[in-house]
Amino acid sequence: MKHPFTLLTAILLGSWCSAAETTLVPVIQGEWIHVYQPQPDTFPGPDSPRFKTGKRYDDWQVNDHCILKGQDQRWHAFGITHPAIPGHEPNPHEGEWMSFHAVADKGTFKEHAKPGAWKDHPKILPPSARPGEIKENHAPFTVFHDGQYWMFYGKSPIRYATSPDLWKWTSRGELFHHPDGRDPHILSHDGRFYMSYTSQQSVFIRTSTDLKNWSEPTMIYSLPAGESGGPESPSILARHGGFYLIWCRWDPKLSKKGLTYQDRSFVFFSKTPMDFKNRQPVAEIQSHAPELFQDEDGDWWISSAERPHRGVSIAPVKWQPMTAPADVLSPATLQPTSAASKLKKL
Repeated sequence: MKHPFTLLTAILLGSWCSAAETTLVPVIQGEWIHVYQPQPDTFPGPDSPRFKTGKRYDDWQVNDHCILKGQDQRWHAFGITHPAIPGHEPNPHEGEWMSFHAVADKGTFKEHAKPGAWKDHPKILPPSARPGEIKENHAPFTVFHDGQYWMFYGKSPIRYATSPDLWKWTSRGELFHHPDGRDPHILSHDGRFYMSYTSQQSVFIRTSTDLKNWSEPTMIYSLPAGESGGPESPSILARHGGFYLIWCRWDPKLSKKGLTYQDRSFVFFSKTPMDFKNRQPVAEIQSHAPELFQDEDGDWWISSAERPHRGVSIAPVKWQPMTAPADVLSPATLQPTSAASKLKKL
């Protein structure tokens, strides 16, 4: 897919940043690489209104995901998955009860930044592997700490599982409840963990020193009054002397048009991870449920679910100085990128 101009467009510089300062923003360099295409698989159950236990489905969708390199020297991706649902049908997230597990062969990230290089492996943590939990297993995010891998997932109650190797997982139960809380993400910074997540029209954060005991929530961002929809898939990066909050916009108006996997995401900058309120975005990114991450060489990449291809796609990113546009636009007034003919199979 060719990018008109850039897929990552700098939007605005708010009054909170002085003219003497330069805000760097991520800009996509090159084309999307379709690294992971879900393969036909059997639905593990239990039954949902549409999907039946033990039935094989040819087409699967993905959503919020995470990407990391394991100690086995292979790159791993985990994320929401379920059999595909045609557009314009109710409950497009039905059956999101397990995570996909896609893995590259041993080697560097760049060696496997190729179409189809990440292969399906058995799905993890279906309801049968999580006794006593609710069925949903949404938006897993994984970090390595204290000699093991920790995976956090929603929806609320936010729960976690651990693994010695990214292959065998054990559910560990609930961490906390938050009404409509979902899409957890972990930032490790200066000896403290920051878990960002979304609830309705706001983004919240909690802190911890051990990944088990979490503070009370702090609301760090909320959509402007009168805006519909909400911020989804939030993540926070520590970079360039400050912090970047990235989230994906869900617009109910677009959902009514059949655009379930919307690819309008926004980047905000702050000197603290605890407050992004009343700030304008510094960049717009055309990606669904984006993850920004570094490879072994320190180079940056971005991932996107279901846009522009079924599954997960990646693209290289460079950090460049932002230039201020003439107009200040709220996220709700930004025009969506057309999704027509974007969704392709590998």
